[in-house]
Amino acid sequence: MDDFKRFDMNIPPRRTKWYLRPITILISLPDVIKHKVRITKNGMDSIKPPYILLCNHNAFLDFKVATKCIWPSTANYVVAIDGFIGREKLLRNVGCICKRKFTNDMTLIRSLKTTVKNGDIAVIYPEARYSLCGTTAVLPESLGKMCKLFGIPVVTLICHGHHVNSPFWNLHDRGVAPTEAEFSLLFSPEDLKNLSVDDINRRLVERFQYDDFKWLKDSGFRIKYKKRAEGLHKVLYQCCSCGKEYRMTSEGTKLFCRSCGKSWTMKEDGSLSADEGETRFSHIPDWYEWERANVRDEVEKGTYSTGELEVHVDSLPNADRYIRIGNGTLVHDKNGFKVRVTDKDGTVREMVRAVPSLYSCHIEYEYLGKYGDCVDLNTLEDTWYVYPHGEDFAVTKMALATEELFAAHRKSSGKPIIPGIL
Repeated sequence: MDDFKRFDMNIPPRRTKWYLRPITILISLPDVIKHKVRITKNGMDSIKPPYILLCNHNAFLDFKVATKCIWPSTANYVVAIDGFIGREKLLRNVGCICKRKFTNDMTLIRSLKTTVKNGDIAVIYPEARYSLCGTTAVLPESLGKMCKLFGIPVVTLICHGHHVNSPFWNLHDRGVAPTEAEFSLLFSPEDLKNLSVDDINRRLVERFQYDDFKWLKDSGFRIKYKKRAEGLHKVLYQCCSCGKEYRMTSEGTKLFCRSCGKSWTMKEDGSLSADEGETRFSHIPDWYEWERANVRDEVEKGTYSTGELEVHVDSLPNADRYIRIGNGTLVHDKNGFKVRVTDKDGTVREMVRAVPSLYSCHIEYEYLGKYGDCVDLNTLEDTWYVYPHGEDFAVTKMALATEELFAAHRKSSGKPIIPGIL
């Protein structure tokens, strides 16, 4: 395992090769046209590169809309390492910068400085993962510091409709059209000079507020897809009727609890309706936030724990391929993540991410359509994809707990908390 080469994070970012630039727009335009994306520009008339472009993150369509918005300017895009698998040379040549998720990586700052020095656009998705239910994920505290450090215009691209078109829990394209995007100046260099980091972060949170399910209902578009609820139980893992966890399932347009038998129908406008009795949550994000509140209560009482889960672990030290390390155990509790795995040589390896080191984490549902649910944990040199076995877990709950544990740690340390920033 130690003999595998590591991804070289120190290679400076490349400007997009001239012969690939037209290909990027040609690949992007068909979906932009298909979804009739309505792009509204605000304050952009006099803005030229270099600038920082911060985008919300709901689906792969985000990248295509960003390409349309900035064309024909040149950009470097921050991309997670799993996006590089089997195509490192191509992604480097189109201007991608590799990042291991939720790590403090100073090489990224150096790479972005190169982007700015080249007079290009630094494209960043600060939520660092697809939204789980079409609402804003937490933003890193370092975001405001980075904006102030660079002192160049900060532009945002907030897209609406991409989650409900192809949700993280069921990627089938529902053909939502038109979708919308707001391409707007948020900070001028003068603004950044005069504002504190906290004020910058507060305005970033304000700009990043979105709710795709509310947008869908207000838009009047109706989703006819017959399997529109399938996979939703990955997000809504706790029954809001009986309170049982890990007993939810879904099929077609239905969401079910296998414990109490209650069922809901996901309507064409994206809302939920109980088939019998009270509809406690018709709005999917409200159910999700109820789950978060329950996790927060466990964290505050000191009772949160996954227990010891059996897992298998794949490693991604470079962009070549996943490497099976072996089987082991995962515990996530008030101390953070601890994974112990025995490799084929009998050596016990550990991945430990203590609470103060991880403000959020990345999860996957049915990863790549065949590997199952997982949580991926990163160091600067490796990424572990940890796959729990059995039914008594939800990676969604682990993600929520990671954020709530970090928030509780900040609070106990006397550090100020800005809502939406961790």
